[in-house]
This record gives sequence, structure tokens and C-alpha cells, in this order.
Amino acid sequence: MATRISIDPVTRIEGHLRVDCEVDNGHVIKAWVSGQMWRGIELILKDRDPREAWLYTQRICGVCTTVHALASVRAVENALNMEIPLNAQYIRNIICAAHAIQDQIVHCYHLSVLDWVDVTSALKNNPRKAVALAQNTSSWHLNSTQEFQAVQDRLKSFVGTNQLGIFANGYWGHPAMTLSPEANLLAFAHYLQALEVQRKASMIISILGGKTPHIQNLAVGGVANAINPDSPATLTMERLQYVKTLIDELGDFVHNVYFADVCALGASYRDWTSYGAGVTNYLSVPEFPMDTKETQFAHPGGSILAGDMGRFQPIRSFQEEYFRKGVQESVKHSWYKGDWTRNPWEEDTEPHYTDFQEDGKYSWVKAPTFYGKQTQVGPLANILCMYAAGHAPTRKYTDKALAAISQSGIGALQSTMGRHVARGIRTAVMHETLQRQWQALMDNLAKGDTKTFNRPEFPKGEVRGAGLHEAPRGVLSHWVVIKNAKIHNYQAVVPSTWNSGPRNGQDSPGPYEASLVGTPVADPERPLEVLRTVHSFDPCLACAIHVLDKDAVEIVKVRAL
Repeated sequence: MATRISIDPVTRIEGHLRVDCEVDNGHVIKAWVSGQMWRGIELILKDRDPREAWLYTQRICGVCTTVHALASVRAVENALNMEIPLNAQYIRNIICAAHAIQDQIVHCYHLSVLDWVDVTSALKNNPRKAVALAQNTSSWHLNSTQEFQAVQDRLKSFVGTNQLGIFANGYWGHPAMTLSPEANLLAFAHYLQALEVQRKASMIISILGGKTPHIQNLAVGGVANAINPDSPATLTMERLQYVKTLIDELGDFVHNVYFADVCALGASYRDWTSYGAGVTNYLSVPEFPMDTKETQFAHPGGSILAGDMGRFQPIRSFQEEYFRKGVQESVKHSWYKGDWTRNPWEEDTEPHYTDFQEDGKYSWVKAPTFYGKQTQVGPLANILCMYAAGHAPTRKYTDKALAAISQSGIGALQSTMGRHVARGIRTAVMHETLQRQWQALMDNLAKGDTKTFNRPEFPKGEVRGAGLHEAPRGVLSHWVVIKNAKIHNYQAVVPSTWNSGPRNGQDSPGPYEASLVGTPVADPERPLEVLRTVHSFDPCLACAIHVLDKDAVEIVKVRAL
């Protein structure tokens, strides 16, 4: 007889997510994934000035702010068929690459690694053994006996007072946790070190973007960064050189810690390359434009059907009709009025809550499809598409990772563990991209070009645009309809909508739901394995769902104790 598991809310993510599973004979046989809050940003934007939209949309999330800001300005620029100055492209690219690195470090160490690392087991280890293990994988300067002893002493103080804080509710001792005590100590030490390292990426964003989260330097038509080497009030060479110092410091951690750790984790949990594939249609978009017309990119995009790398279809520009015509969203199983499947430009946003209905509507998240098929987005999709496109840095790091974790080839990445490894690959690739974007900016400035902005001109009548961005969690697109210089319709199709969406108009399960089927569950009372697969996508339900009361009625009151 099947056992029902409900996890509500799923923690260590942004936003509110509910997962229901049926478990029979030790494996998940059916799953439902439900976003539990409504996103009303589309209604807030209606009738506003399109030049202001990015300031609102980056408030969709308190973490992934820059990605929504960029997708929003790109949507309006796309509608106006604008050219963007090279300096603006490079500054945007540096911000986006730094944000991606920061986001992916945080996901690995602070949102998901505790699904695989038994923190309390680290107390059983001699720190010298952890050092010996670490020296087999990297030359990171903090892989020392002194550092690991200090980390172990710090952990003992938590455990000794019976106050584990954020580690209190972990499934410590779970039979699915199989790392050695020294590996657990090594990973926990890197968990703490990552808290400091990720700040360096945020500093890059702050220097160029004015602040983080919620950058202040974007504008429809470019960026607001004035460049004058002789004025301390502008972006100077001194500040740009400091950005380079931060980039180099990030690279030390990315290559000698993060990439090494995910390869080691994949090798230790090789069996998890057999679980969690789910939907194997993949979608990625080109990123890091290298010209003013946004037709040349540092990272290629495309789609892959049914996990077949030979069926790669490139997406070459932000004006690609293949992408625009393929994207639709369904509300058959979502809490909105109707039972339609539409292109985002044609959608409406009319909430209609019906309670949780397994065979009806059960989520605030819509169900995106690409040419009618459920499609997975994210670092795995991005890496597979760039590998298929022949992107040299992607092939280099992917081949290196596969040599460490699998003998079965790139197909091993289409799995729960593969999504973690792909994110590590992407971060290593992203660091090389960050270096190149900084150099491209410096080379262009050396030519005497200091332009950062082109003024937008809004025509009478209607224009439509789609702003594309390959965000840390996957394909992000903002869709805008502008009538007489005002926003007539606005839709954001975000990565976690693609992946956490419910069944579509043909009742096909979404990527989260499909990936959970077949997942082993040793103890239904402690469903660690379910969390492993869900966390491998890096859910951000804040992006997929929000709540709004247009009449300003109090919804909830929170008291600080």
C-alpha cells in the first residue's frame, strides 16, 4: 500500500513550496509540486512607464534581483529594437557573471550540501585526516590542520550546548548519508569559508551596480555608470582594478574548492547519477552579448529534445523567433481563471483559488512548455546545450568533471547529482567569462570609448518585446506589450516556473514532479532523498509566486520576539 508524504514547506529555498509524494515499495511513484503563494507583479506594472519596470521587477525576489532587472530592461529594449553601447554590455555582463557565481556558491554550500553532509559526523574525525583528503583534490590555502581543528572546535561548541542553531533539524545519521567523517569535516569547513567568499562577488556587484541586492545602475538603453578616469565621483580605473582583484580572489575558491568539491561529492555519491532525470527536454538561451545589436554572444544557447545531444537546436540571438514562438504557459492545473495555454504576450493574470485538487488545480505556479513539451531549465540545461554547441570552456570543465564522477559519459549529468555537478561546471566556466568580460571592458575603454547609454524613443501604437537572460537557475524571460508608451501587459516566465510548474495542458508532470518518480526513500518519516532531488534544482519560489492585496487589507501580522 502506498504511503503519502507531504513536505510543506520545503526549506532551504527562497519562497514557499509544498511537495506531495506517494511512496510504494521504497520508491516515489507519483508526485505533486505546489507553489503556495500568488505572484501579482504583473498587475502592479500595468499602465506604468516601461522605463520604470525594472525597478519593480527586481523586487520579485530578494536574492535574484539583478536577473529580473536585466531581463526587464532587455524586454523594453527588444520591443524598441535598440542598440546598447559596448561599455554598458560589458558592465551588465560583469554584474551578471558575478551574481551567478555568488548565487551558485550559496546554493551549493548553504542550501543543498547539508543534504549530503552529516555535520555531526565531522566530530568523529582527526583534522589531519581531513587535510590529507583535501590535499588530494586542491591547493586551497585554508585546507590546513589549524583551520580544520578550529572548525571542529566551533562545531563542538554547538553540539556541546545542544544548540545546533540552523543545523538543528538536519537528518543526521540518515542511512543515505555515506561520507566519511573526514569528508564531512572538509565539507563543513568549506561551508563556513563560503560564507565569506561569496561576499566578494557581492562587492563586485555593489561597485558597478551601486548596491546589492537591488542594483541601481541599469537604464533602458544602457547603464547609468559614468566613466571618467580623472573623476573620483565616477567609475575610475582604481575601482575597476579593485574589481579585478576580487575576480581573482573568487577564482581561487571557485576552482580549488567549489569545483573540486562537487567532483568529489559526485564520485562519493555516484549512485545518485541514476536518479532524478525526470524531464529530459532542455532549454537555454544565449548570454553575455558582445556587440551593440545583441547578435554575438560569449555563451551559446539552444534546446535539446529527449536528452539527445544530437538533437541540439541553436538559439542565436535575443530576436530568435524559434524561442518566441515556442514558449507557452498553461493554467489547467494552476489557480487562475480558465483552462488556457497561451504565449506570454497573450496571457492574463486572474487568480482563482480552488483549494488543492490532485486532478484539478493545485498550484499558483503556471506550467510553461516549449513547443508543447515540459522542459527543464537551469545549469544542467545550460551546460548540455553549450557542450552540444562546442563551447570550449564548457567542454573542458565538463570532461574533467565526468572523468571524476562517471564512466558512463555525459548522460550521467542527467540526474539529481548531475545537476549539482553541472552547477559546479557552470561556475568554473562563469569565472573565466567574468575575467574575459572585465578585460573586454578595459580594452574598449583603452580605445577612448566611454559611452554607456542610448536614449530610448517610444513610438505611438503597440510594440512587443521579450527580454531573455540565462539566470543562475535557468532561462528567464520577461514579456512586455507596450501601447502608446505605457505597459499594456507584462509577464515574467522564470526558471522556477519552468521547473516547479504543475502538470500542463496535456496533464504531463512538471520537471520537479517527473524527477521525483523513482527516487528511493529509506524512511518516509525522514524523506531526505526527496529533498535531495528538489534541492538539486535550486528552487526559488519567490520568483514564481508572490502575494498582493490590492485593497491594502492586512494579510498577516508578524511579531518579533
